[in-house]
Amino acid sequence: QVQLVESGGDLVQPGGSLRLSCAASGFDFGTYTMGWYRQVPENERELVAVITGAGGGIDYADSVAGRFTISRDNAKNTVYLQMNSLKPEDTAVYYCNAEVWAGGIRYHYWGQGTQVTVSA
Repeated sequence: QVQLVESGGDLVQPGGSLRLSCAASGFDFGTYTMGWYRQVPENERELVAVITGAGGGIDYADSVAGRFTISRDNAKNTVYLQMNSLKPEDTAVYYCNAEVWAGGIRYHYWGQGTQVTVSA
């Protein structure tokens, strides 16, 4: 059974930091590209950061580049999102995503989300 369990969301003041974690199980973690997405009510879910299976490929949304860092520990089946210099507009539910293409089929999974609120 595939599971992605996010944790680390919280209420933080502007300028503060948070570290999100996503613990994965039920699939070959090291072969999947892992991503963090976020969503606010009435908006589409948007990509925040993504990291390839071996960690050699990383990309960020322009809005978080230079402030957020994605990383993974394949030995622990966990992906992280270090968020610094948080702004009120970073407030959202953050979701963990796992994706791989195999035999022409896209396999992708979502976690349940963790709330990040940036407010004074």
